[in-house]
Amino acid sequence: MPSHDAELASAYDACARLARAHYENFPVASWMLPRRMRPHVAAIYAFARVADDFADEGTVRPDERMRLLERWGARLHDCVSGEGMSKTGVDESLASSTPSIDDRSIFLALGHTIHACGLPVSLFDDLLSAFRQDVETHRYESWNQLLDYCRRSANPVGRLVLRVAGHDNPEMDRASDCLCTALQLTNFWQDLARDFEAGRIYVPREDRVASGAVEDHLEHRQWTPAWRAALERVGARTRALFDQGRPVCDGVGGRLRYELRMTWLGGVRILERLEEAHFDVFTQRPSLSTRDGVPILWKVLTWRR
Repeated sequence: MPSHDAELASAYDACARLARAHYENFPVASWMLPRRMRPHVAAIYAFARVADDFADEGTVRPDERMRLLERWGARLHDCVSGEGMSKTGVDESLASSTPSIDDRSIFLALGHTIHACGLPVSLFDDLLSAFRQDVETHRYESWNQLLDYCRRSANPVGRLVLRVAGHDNPEMDRASDCLCTALQLTNFWQDLARDFEAGRIYVPREDRVASGAVEDHLEHRQWTPAWRAALERVGARTRALFDQGRPVCDGVGGRLRYELRMTWLGGVRILERLEEAHFDVFTQRPSLSTRDGVPILWKVLTWRR
């Protein structure tokens, strides 16, 4: 463990800055979270954000990306065992490819979070397995294959947040899994055009075939009735997952309850906008804006179980 509280506080601050710099659809470690949870959630996010960046760095060869992810996993287990706590400076093998990453601060904070909150390291290993899959897998054959990916890429984050909050309940875990998978899938449909440009399609082949959707149309940025039908199929399943995930928003207490309600409402709003646009993200990519803040906050406050 660090010898000075100031060193640990500085490490957590570095993780919080990284989280704020990568704001997306939903806030990370926001003011809605209980204060004691924020540093821990920021440390978890920083670990996952950097690993995700390794996997998605298109200018780096796949074998180099895999090497970076393997090294990131080794640092994870070092920080859990205590070995990583005694290292000074940054890991040269990481810094050579990613000079802006303060990996020592991330693992200093993460190691403390894992021990302080009793977090299962297997959940972090699941995340890393999904990031490695990102490097090698660019198409999915079936809905079940895509759900298995979400089980490792999205669901561990929800379970880790619950553990940080002190919850270890199978029913809440199941609801959290549904919510996290729904959020991940919504982001896939939202980013279909961007992902295709990067060489990925997350809509399963079985759904594309059933709807008659072909990749050539995406190549020419043509949004066809067949692609609309394919996205409507997967969008309906995504909405069902949001419904199944809603109970986790009521299973927690305090400020975390409001954070999860905001997250649920934000995800559903993005899905609604996709539906309203017939999932045509080539014309416009739906996103949340500051104008959504007041309506979502009102729904948070008037939420019914």
